[in-house]
Amino acid sequence: MLPGTYAQIIKADLAITGSYIIDVQSGRIIKGKTILIKGKQIWQVIDKSKTAVYAATVTVDAKEKYVIPGLWDMHVHFGGGDTLIEENKNLLPLYIAHGITTVRDAAADISPSVLQWRDEIESGELAGPSIFTSGPKLEGYRSVWQGDLEIATVEELNRALDSLHKIKADFIKITDNTIRPDIYLSSIREARKRGFKISGHVPYSLTVLEASAAGLSSIEHMGYLLKAASAKEKKIAAEIASGRLTNRDAMPLILESFDETVARSVYRRLAAHGTAVVPTLSISFITAYLDRNDHRDDKYLDYIGKGLRNTYNWRVQRAAEDSPEAIELRHRVFEKSASLLPLLKQAGVTIIAGTDAGYLNCFVYPGFGLHTELELLVKYGLTPLEALQSAIVNGPKFFGKEKLYGNIARGKMADLIILDENPLQNISATQKINAVILKGKLYTRSKLNELLDETRIKVRAGY
Repeated sequence: MLPGTYAQIIKADLAITGSYIIDVQSGRIIKGKTILIKGKQIWQVIDKSKTAVYAATVTVDAKEKYVIPGLWDMHVHFGGGDTLIEENKNLLPLYIAHGITTVRDAAADISPSVLQWRDEIESGELAGPSIFTSGPKLEGYRSVWQGDLEIATVEELNRALDSLHKIKADFIKITDNTIRPDIYLSSIREARKRGFKISGHVPYSLTVLEASAAGLSSIEHMGYLLKAASAKEKKIAAEIASGRLTNRDAMPLILESFDETVARSVYRRLAAHGTAVVPTLSISFITAYLDRNDHRDDKYLDYIGKGLRNTYNWRVQRAAEDSPEAIELRHRVFEKSASLLPLLKQAGVTIIAGTDAGYLNCFVYPGFGLHTELELLVKYGLTPLEALQSAIVNGPKFFGKEKLYGNIARGKMADLIILDENPLQNISATQKINAVILKGKLYTRSKLNELLDETRIKVRAGY
């Protein structure tokens, strides 16, 4: 028994008994333990034989069920303009309902609201997943994206970083629409000096290793890893920088010049630099195969507001205008990019699960999308354990939050999912959710269903 006598009873708010605890870091299944939760944290994980030493306000019998830490979606977006703020806020319960206890907001155009939600969730005023946000992202002049901090000089860069520091952004996001290559690299270096992690796209006018060597913390989307595997990457980058080649025209050349030896070499250097990869296979798969899959009758659209659904149109319309040759190229690019996962894994690159769910990104649904992402990660080369690690261990690792997240132990945040089936045997078992515990608060299956029903009713009513 624990030190002390039976008179020193542990008073817990919540006890989870009878479950199989999955140690996601090692893949071990731990039996015969009771998880005790006080407040927002795990208080103890004790042997089931020591039930005399605790008293819990609520006890959950999880016999024959599996407990894992909550899932992290490390690439989401809240956006679409001020008129869609409430529709974006309505997405928060969808994450809870699908066991997503933390999200990383990778920039959009309603940052003041997202920052407010982040703080209200942290204080307990608002129910939702914990939010890490970049605030507005860095871009060049006349970016196609709304809400960016547009910069073209080091002075403008430093002012932008000052503003992001002031709003307490959790990391820096940089994309590659119009930003100059030299300012892009300066952005990474200056942000690093200030202690920020940096997530980004990589301009085609640079090599991926140039961005990584400058200090890029994570590369978003697999297409950049395909470019990095080209034996002609430096030449292609120079052609794009000179204006003699466009990004779109470069892709056939990238596919033709793929070299596995180059890929392995580059990926090992990415790992050495500590640059992680967020594959976002979900959005890539959906957009690549819009010609084959009609999503207009997806049941999950019932949970997405009309305004957000309308933001999907630009991708759908653009894909519909593609020629047969362009469609075939979309398929080839996705399949080749996704096939690189085993090479990244073998090189030691950290793979982090993220979906790109949110506005603009058609049919990648907040909450449910991460389960699709995990299935795709397994389909294209990860084991179920590795897929779980990408969504449970590697997100906290990115932010240096391993002391609070990543496994089930004393002192960890009480963000947990109780599953009906073993996800180590079948990754789709992450969808068999019996209950979610978010910051110590229990959401039973019936309560999760209520969250979904309430969201559907709001959407149907138009608010």
